[in-house]
Amino acid sequence: MRKGARLALPLFPAVGALGASFGVLARTAHIGALEAVVMSATTFAGSSQVAAVSVLGAGGGAVAAIVAALLLNARYAPIGISVAQSFRGSIARRFAQSQLVVDESWALARGDLGVLLGVGAVLWFAWVGGTAAGAVAGQAIGDPSKFGLDGAFAALFTALLATQLGSRPRIAVALAGAAIAAALIPFTAPGIPIIAATGAVLVGVRRR
Repeated sequence: MRKGARLALPLFPAVGALGASFGVLARTAHIGALEAVVMSATTFAGSSQVAAVSVLGAGGGAVAAIVAALLLNARYAPIGISVAQSFRGSIARRFAQSQLVVDESWALARGDLGVLLGVGAVLWFAWVGGTAAGAVAGQAIGDPSKFGLDGAFAALFTALLATQLGSRPRIAVALAGAAIAAALIPFTAPGIPIIAATGAVLVGVRRR
């Protein structure tokens, strides 16, 4: 675990800053500081939290927000299967340890449970601590949208998307998803276009 903690230290500032951004931006969705911190502590999933909060902030329902978050976190099904045999002990112990499985801890661990837990623990403190700081700052400055900070939602997902556009099929999927979402936004409740846009992945299935 100490090795994992050392590996995670260079990531601490970036994760803390992202957590602070989430805390501030949660205020634009009228989510209280305590609620934002509890969400980060129990969910610990940056992109899915941003998706859920953006749906709620736009007036969408809880079901749409949850489904959007689950779709983004679907990658943890195969990740969880790949590390499941490393966990030992009671169900409660394994459940608690599994909360520390995130992209970074899984990638850096290379199958070593101690490293995974060390990385995950450091990043959990960075994320939750950053969220708390950002949520308090959000309360202090009032409505963060006055400063244009609500645009960080779109900026974050654009940055995530840009790293995935490495081939023509991927670009086709991204464009198809954007077209589906754009067509549905005027007629459906917030969150529904995000869910429906995931149907664009069928472009890749058909090609394969």
